[in-house]
Amino acid sequence: MNKKIAILPVLATLIFMLSCQKPGTQPNPAATKTIKFILYTNKDFSTVNDTITFSLTIKNKSNVTVLDSALTAMRVKDIPGPANKLVFQKTVPDDGSTLVAGFNYTIKNIGSSWFLDTVAANEKLKVIEYPFQ
Repeated sequence: MNKKIAILPVLATLIFMLSCQKPGTQPNPAATKTIKFILYTNKDFSTVNDTITFSLTIKNKSNVTVLDSALTAMRVKDIPGPANKLVFQKTVPDDGSTLVAGFNYTIKNIGSSWFLDTVAANEKLKVIEYPFQ
């Protein structure tokens, strides 16, 4: 009987402490979006020795750059095939807006281009797969 009496104050104190906590007082982790970039080619570029530089880009609705990350330069012939895709995953703050994300690339002495896609406001995970042509 004494054990029951000793447990009662501990239990009462625990219930009191839990009841005093206000909901929502603990900080919520910041909302984020995750974008997975996948790069490869299906074409045979084995004879193309030109240097190409890719960069990953993410911009918000105000056209402000959220991410601009250059990848190492490589020769066009070294862009991997489907079996060896380059995969990059980036997590960015979610301000509730639609984003534009994708690849920019420049081929030395030839020019620049891009492959872009939208990330809807309600999307938490977006996969952008680019089979370079």
